[in-house]
Amino acid sequence: MRLRDFDLNLLIALDALLSEQSTTRAGKRLNLSQSALSCSLGRLREYFQDDVLMQTGRELTPTQLGRSLAGPVRDLLLQAEAMLESSRVFDAAVSERRFVLLMSDFASSVLMVKAAQHSARTAPHISFEMLPQIHLPWESLDSGEVDLLMMPEQFLSPDHPREALFEDRYIGVVWEGHPTVAERISAEQFESLGHVMARIDVQRRQSITLEESSLKRVGLKRRVECVVPEFNAIPQYLIGTERMAMMHSRLARLYCATHAVRMAELPHGFPIVSEALQWHRHRDQDPGIGWLRSILRSAAADLGPIGASIAPAEAA
Repeated sequence: MRLRDFDLNLLIALDALLSEQSTTRAGKRLNLSQSALSCSLGRLREYFQDDVLMQTGRELTPTQLGRSLAGPVRDLLLQAEAMLESSRVFDAAVSERRFVLLMSDFASSVLMVKAAQHSARTAPHISFEMLPQIHLPWESLDSGEVDLLMMPEQFLSPDHPREALFEDRYIGVVWEGHPTVAERISAEQFESLGHVMARIDVQRRQSITLEESSLKRVGLKRRVECVVPEFNAIPQYLIGTERMAMMHSRLARLYCATHAVRMAELPHGFPIVSEALQWHRHRDQDPGIGWLRSILRSAAADLGPIGASIAPAEAA
């Protein structure tokens, strides 16, 4: 193989420069001085006979060649990282590895808390960083910025391996003193009551939950009175009101035990929610990722079945 005396460390610098589009920020990311990154950029320009990144005000703008290099360079570095990680012996009891996971606050509260408790006992030096799903989940996984992505199975990328973790269902939640809702919410009540809903990606005005598609499936509409940025905020906006909310039943049960809210069955027909895990294809043989997947798999098994209906099937 001929690399024409190319210094492969320059690929690390190039990846940081293309991502940060600033020698200062790229230097901080790599723990190098701005002058060192400027020197690396000069060598890259000399090798490629192209500016690669051009100064535009205070920012560096990639040239056409620079843009074309971004994906292949990041993929090459991910493969190299994966090769090195897979060759190492991973001992969770002494490892100081840090894992970055991207998930909703629902998945974090219901599953990741249990996994972190287990890890604290068996792998005390391992640390976790949980990121919310507003961090562009698919792009973050492709770029290797996150180790694991957890979200509804049908929203996962077709380009990476996945594993189903647990199932849940939607249930109605209301203030415990709600004057009109009993054990089951009728279709008429569902459409007439004001709703509280979570919109996960508030910046893009999009939701990555299944709620909207589920409503279309059962032919119901809702009148939204409050939009909150996370699932965990929903119960607080129900207390003392006649509003209702659709919530994942596992999360609803947690809040019914600590807040003045209670559950009520929704009209029939809402689909089951399948939460799944995904990791980068280059990290499929990473023993650390394999260990973390086993921890999450065990925590999911401990959740048990979704749970029986809280109201008789014949209720109105």
